[in-house]
Amino acid sequence: MESSFIQWLAEPALTHFLIVSAILFALGLMAVISKRNIIMVLMGVELILNSANINFVAFSRFTELSMEGQMIGMFIIIIAAAEAAVALAIVLNVFNRFKSINLDDLNILKG
Repeated sequence: MESSFIQWLAEPALTHFLIVSAILFALGLMAVISKRNIIMVLMGVELILNSANINFVAFSRFTELSMEGQMIGMFIIIIAAAEAAVALAIVLNVFNRFKSINLDDLNILKG
């Protein structure tokens, strides 16, 4: 019984990558929903995007031998880097204006 489990772990298949991706997605979603710190929310969004990258590359590798999954993954990485740069610039401006990066303290934006 134990040797079959070890053998299953030793030979990575599509299931392994989907499990890792689902765990990353769940952690990212939990960070986005539960955290009140803007930086932690951005980190959760990045985890969600990385889980999507793992899915694209894994499906590309195990279903058909083409480079489409890798190209989409690279595109997502580029978009995520631009998103992180813009979001951090916005966070710096919010911090300079309100002296806080807590989302609960920024209810003045609601109007």
